[in-house]
Amino acid sequence: MKLRHPFATAAALVAVVALSLTACSSSDETSEPTTTTATTEKSAGDTIRIGLEGPLTGDQKSVGEGMLNGAEMAATEINAKGGVLGKKIEIVPIDDAADPETGTKAAKAAIKDGLAGVVGPYNSGVGAKTLPLYIEAGLVPLRLTSADTTASLGYTLQPMTSQIAPVATDAITKWLKAKSVAIIFDSTTDYTKESAAVMSTLLQKAGVTVTVSEAITPGEKSYDAAVTKVAATNPDLVYVDTYYPEAGLIAKAMFDAKVPAKCLADFGAYDNGFIPAAGNDAAQACPVVGVPAPSDFPDSAKLIDTYTTTFSSEPGVWTPYTYDSVKLLVEKAAEAGSFDSDALTAAIKATSGWKGWTGTVAFDAPTGNRIPAPVTVNIADAQGEFHVDQTWVTATGFTF
Repeated sequence: MKLRHPFATAAALVAVVALSLTACSSSDETSEPTTTTATTEKSAGDTIRIGLEGPLTGDQKSVGEGMLNGAEMAATEINAKGGVLGKKIEIVPIDDAADPETGTKAAKAAIKDGLAGVVGPYNSGVGAKTLPLYIEAGLVPLRLTSADTTASLGYTLQPMTSQIAPVATDAITKWLKAKSVAIIFDSTTDYTKESAAVMSTLLQKAGVTVTVSEAITPGEKSYDAAVTKVAATNPDLVYVDTYYPEAGLIAKAMFDAKVPAKCLADFGAYDNGFIPAAGNDAAQACPVVGVPAPSDFPDSAKLIDTYTTTFSSEPGVWTPYTYDSVKLLVEKAAEAGSFDSDALTAAIKATSGWKGWTGTVAFDAPTGNRIPAPVTVNIADAQGEFHVDQTWVTATGFTF
């Protein structure tokens, strides 16, 4: 998949901002595990165990279910062709409930029981705690975190803040033509705090007035008060930098109150669960920065048919990423001849031109980040499904 975005200047700026926010994304660091634990049991009997960490319970359960199903679908296909290294793949669910403490306990238990590899987690705050545990145990994570604080902790097929924020800024300034922006952000998670800070800096550098940055706490039934407060600053646009349950409720509050400002939700809000939380009308009035929907990727029809037949539902927005992550991890282990961390890291680092559901994959060696990263602006349709916003495509010249 070829991506074209005129964001070189903004990307350079956001990289500087990200470095000031975190020491984890230093270009001097690498994705290679620093410790290999020989006592970690890599496989059991005739199976090779690959963990899938995500929010399998709690408010973000729909994210985790789509992730797990994508991993299971990949494993089924691999096993139908004989598995890898003479063994079948077993996907081990690791439920972090989008909570760092829960995730830490679950990760430690999974490591103790034996893993050969791990895909996930999704939440950056959880990943800051669990990814080092996997690396210390001699595993090579394929993460789905997006905060730049998790750069260099394994590899990812998903975009990072330093890749997302320039696209969002460009959409606000060049597509939605906003001159003033209010930011509502979740103050409790690493990703949303980092993203809000980076967005504020980039917007101001682009000549946009940030009228207010309003912090919210997730779990509330209504965010009417926060919406009323930011609307009073008369912004052209409200940027919603939260995960999807809260972002949907904020979009609904803006729609119900007939707030004149435009709405744009951040990458963290991008999940099918955003649409029912907001309601279809409000969701259609608030585009979301994300990645192409599963069906928007070229040549995805057969994969979607397989998914819907197997799971009797539509794939989640992150299903293609865990599907590709498991496939890539296993193929690189086959190339390396084992899941040994040093050999597997070398094989993954050398990836170039690998193609999957989400397009063509290569990695930046120092950070483990995907290059280029597929970042899009998406809109809900009348059927309650996300797709790449075609008016944004026309305005920016995006192409697969």
